[in-house]
Amino acid sequence: MKKSVCAVICAAGKGLRAGFDKNKLLVRVDGISVLERTVQAFCFGGIDEIIVTYSPDDLAEMQAALSGFDNVKFIQGGDTRTASVYNALQAVESEIVLIHDGARPFVSRKVIEGCVQSVLDFGSGICAIPCTDTMGVKATTNELVRVPDRNLLVRIQTPQGFYTKDILGAYEEAVKKGKLYELSHTDKDGKKRSQTIQTRTAAQYTDDSSVYNDFVKFPHLCEGAEENIKLTYKADFDRLSNTNGAARCGFGIDTHAFGKPQDYIVLAGVKIPSASGLIAHSDGDVLVHAVMDALLSAAGLKDIGHYFPDTDEKWKGASSMAMLSQEVALINAQGYRAQNISVAIQAEKPRLAKYIDEMKAALSAALDVAENCVGISAGTNEGLGYVGEGKGITVSAYVLLRNAQSFELP
Repeated sequence: MKKSVCAVICAAGKGLRAGFDKNKLLVRVDGISVLERTVQAFCFGGIDEIIVTYSPDDLAEMQAALSGFDNVKFIQGGDTRTASVYNALQAVESEIVLIHDGARPFVSRKVIEGCVQSVLDFGSGICAIPCTDTMGVKATTNELVRVPDRNLLVRIQTPQGFYTKDILGAYEEAVKKGKLYELSHTDKDGKKRSQTIQTRTAAQYTDDSSVYNDFVKFPHLCEGAEENIKLTYKADFDRLSNTNGAARCGFGIDTHAFGKPQDYIVLAGVKIPSASGLIAHSDGDVLVHAVMDALLSAAGLKDIGHYFPDTDEKWKGASSMAMLSQEVALINAQGYRAQNISVAIQAEKPRLAKYIDEMKAALSAALDVAENCVGISAGTNEGLGYVGEGKGITVSAYVLLRNAQSFELP
C-alpha cells in the first residue's frame, strides 16, 4: 500500500551569506522567486502535503508567492534550523517526510523519488554525491589536523527522507538532551592530543541525517545530483543570468490521419477509445511526435525523421514513448534538460478532457520535470478543415530547454 509523503521546505532562515536585504529565497530570478521554484519541484503526484517553514517577517510575501499552490501550509520556524524543522515535524500528517533546503531549487523528480524509495527500502534516504576535492579537518587554530580518505567521504544534500515517527522522535531527543563533541588526534610520535575541533549542541545541527545518526541509527545514502546545488552566496545568484544563452526554445508540430483499423488512439502513451486509430509507421502517438520535434529543434538537432525514419522496420509499430526516452537521452547528451513544455491538441474526436491529467503525468515522468511544468490543452477546429471534419489530429508543442551544466534556475 502506498505510503503518504510530506515535503518540508526549510525557508525560515535569512541567508545572510548571500548579502541581500531580505530572505534569499524571496529573491526573484527571471520573475520567479527561488522559493516558488523549489516548491514547484515537489508538486507532482507522489507528494501528498508540503510544509514551508517561515520567519514572521517573511510570511506575507511567502503566502503571496505561493498562492497558486493548493497543498502548501505554513509553519512558523524557530531561531535555528533545528527548531524550525522540529516545529514542522510536529505538523506532518504523512507517514514519510522529506526535509529539503529551500535554497535547492534544482532538485529533480528523479532525485526526490529515489529518496522516497530509499526510505521504503531502508528506513531513510540521504541524498549524497561523491567528493571530488580532497577534504580536510581543521582545528579552531586554523591548522589542518587531518586529511581523510576522500573515497570514504560524500557531499550530503537534501532532500533527506525518513519515516516521520523516527525522525520526530530523534528531534525530540536532540532538543531534550543536546550533544557536545570533543575530537582528538594522535601525533606522529604517538602522543594523543585532545583538542576541541568542533562542538555541537542540539541547536547547531546543520542537517537531519546528523540528528537521525545520533538518536536512531546510521542513515542510508541515496543518489543525489551535481546540479542539486544550494544557493548560498551572492555569486551563486549572479550565475543565474539567462544572458549566456543557456535557455533554448523549440517548436514542433505533427499531424496524423484516422483510418487505422483499431478501437483506440495513443496520446502521450495513454490509450484513448476511438472509432479508429491514427495511421503511422509507429504507434501513431501524434502528441509525442510533436514533442520530440520540439525538443530536437530546441537543441539544434535534425528532425524526428532523421533519427527514427519511417523506412526502418525497427520502428514499425514502435512505442513512441520508448522513442521519446531515447531522444531525451540524446538531448541530455548535448548538455540540455527540459524545463517546461506546452502542448496544444486540435481534435474533433475523440473527447480528450478526462485524459489530460494522465497524459501530463506521463510526459512529466518521461521528461523528468514537475507535472505543473507540463501544459496540455485540447480543442476542436469548430468544424473547419480536416480536423473539423474528423479526418485527423494535429498537435503543436513548445518546449524550453536549459543548459544542464549552467547555474540557470529550472
